[in-house]
Amino acid sequence: MTSRGPLDGLTVLDLTRVLAGPYCTMLLGDMGARVIKIEQPGHGDDTRAWGPPFVKGESTYFLSVNRNKESVTLDFKSPEGRGILDRLIADADVLVENFRPGTLARIGLDYASLQELHPRLVYCSISGFGQHGPRASQPGYDAVVQAEGGLMSITGEAGGPPLRLGVAIADLTAGLLAAHGITLALFARERSGRGQYVDVALFDAVIALLSYQASAALNGSTPPARLGNRHPQIAPYDVFPASDGDFFLAVGNDRQFVRLCQAAGLNGLAGDDRFATNPARVANYPTLRDRLVAALRERTRAEWITLLTTAGVPCGAVRDVPDALADPQVEARDMIAAVEHVAAGMVKVLGVPVKLSDTPGSVRAAPPALGQHTEQVLAELGMTPHDIAALRYAHIV
Repeated sequence: MTSRGPLDGLTVLDLTRVLAGPYCTMLLGDMGARVIKIEQPGHGDDTRAWGPPFVKGESTYFLSVNRNKESVTLDFKSPEGRGILDRLIADADVLVENFRPGTLARIGLDYASLQELHPRLVYCSISGFGQHGPRASQPGYDAVVQAEGGLMSITGEAGGPPLRLGVAIADLTAGLLAAHGITLALFARERSGRGQYVDVALFDAVIALLSYQASAALNGSTPPARLGNRHPQIAPYDVFPASDGDFFLAVGNDRQFVRLCQAAGLNGLAGDDRFATNPARVANYPTLRDRLVAALRERTRAEWITLLTTAGVPCGAVRDVPDALADPQVEARDMIAAVEHVAAGMVKVLGVPVKLSDTPGSVRAAPPALGQHTEQVLAELGMTPHDIAALRYAHIV
């Protein structure tokens, strides 16, 4: 029998939109959970309109984080819609929302309002700055949080402007942490029989990502700064130009540096006190880089990667996204899947990055069209076609 994943049998009610929340619920869906995505009638998730590019009218942005979900359109601010939502909550194991803190409390849909009636419910809130603290009421936008969290201050060329990352790393990391927190809460529920509240903030996620940079700021004498592609504590760890393109050289210890020097015909560098140890190389990096650049420009990128990889020196080509996705390793690891979308036809989505030996996750269904599963889900609640038609006429679904 084919596994549907370790979360098979669990139901997730998804009240999120845009990126952090949908990424979280997609990860849960990949691992077998049934994810019911609640969307505003006639509008849906904001990202349905984000583009170009579109595939037959479907936003590629929305397609990227909404596979393995069912879409139900529902105005739960109306009395009838709220009644339907309450019935869905009663059957759910997990509820995920990313409204601004306090928004759902005003209509009795916060965790405090639901926990007594639904003691086994795991309730996750994803917000910009968390559910308490002086900034809790502020909205959370990925780029703003990258800026406020210090991440942009260490991203970019030395002396150049601060830059945000090429993906919405605050949103994506918050989504990962939310999925992690939810699975921890579900594990704890197996022991206690009770659900709990999971509070995840984009700001916390970015602060946590600072890791060794934060440790340097907290415990060192010099605040971290932008250094381009180089590493503040390891050298050489940087992009270098070959004769026909750039590649990344990641020398992590003194043994690898010796092997680099041997492969590049620079044996004298390894015995030079200015470069013999990693701290010395970091201190004298401008001089070291000049010597390496002159030597590494003498061969093509492919030649260097073959030579250095054989010598045990970590390196890799600087590739664009299409080139990276075309790597045979991507196919070998099942990191691209094709699924049939009800409107867009066959579309490609990324695969499941966590590989479980006994209960693997999978890409089972394409991202849904807006409201694609409304009738199915409402019928499961006992509603007749006449009931559903009346709700549609009233714009409740």
